Amino acid sequence: MILADMHNHTSHFSPDARMDINGFISAARSRGLSIACITEHYEYDNPDPEDDITTFDIDSYVKSFNEWKINCPGDLKLLMGIEFGYQTHTAQTIDGISLSAPFDAVILSNHLFGNRDVYYGSGYSLPKIERHTQYIDKMTEMCTNCSNFDIAGHFDYINRYNPDPDERLLYSDCPGSFDRFFEVLISKEKCLEINTRSIYKLSLKSDHDLMPDERLIRRYLAMGGRLISLGSDSHTPDTFGILFEETGEYLKSLGVRELFYYEGRKPVGYGI
Repeated sequence: MILADMHNHTSHFSPDARMDINGFISAARSRGLSIACITEHYEYDNPDPEDDITTFDIDSYVKSFNEWKINCPGDLKLLMGIEFGYQTHTAQTIDGISLSAPFDAVILSNHLFGNRDVYYGSGYSLPKIERHTQYIDKMTEMCTNCSNFDIAGHFDYINRYNPDPDERLLYSDCPGSFDRFFEVLISKEKCLEINTRSIYKLSLKSDHDLMPDERLIRRYLAMGGRLISLGSDSHTPDTFGILFEETGEYLKSLGVRELFYYEGRKPVGYGI
């Protein structure tokens, strides 16, 4: 069985990660992953004064990755990716940098709400419907304004650090916004990420249903969406591939028959 984890970070280029490449490879192999993609954070012109995630030298990253890949054991396919944090005025910069190196996968994410990273509790004073609508609308803007990406990262990031244990991100919160988001993904043939770190974080605060909203996944499929990837968003060795089996079985129960990883910027399907 293939286990492909398309979203992970190392301490070499992502300052919020707590594992070096040796720990990364060891943890991925211990977890039984077949494929692990390094997707270092790249936050151009980050406006959050408390956040130390910014940019890094792309050439240094490529050089380091090539050395890591040579020394990686043969039972693990190591892929080179990047995760861009989106802002309206950075779209052109992101598109340019995406083509500047031989990435296997480019993740496009929105970490901000009101110029603060959601990690710091941004936006939770707003009513749920308003907050979720604004965030998904920004995801739609992000995927509309940028073209040179492969995967839309953690669409549910807005709810990951929510202090309310009973609140979830549901399709019914903003169906029109989700439809517009799915429409642009599908029309551009981009991939929807199911981020198991978000599921894991929810499991720490609630005993309610943990998986992404069933209606949301079914709507994406009904609209013609087929590209779905799994990412554990690991920053530490203990969360590699977390909840992958459970998430895969859940998606299969909803009609998903194939997941995807990216190599050389091309989607590669594999059965669940």
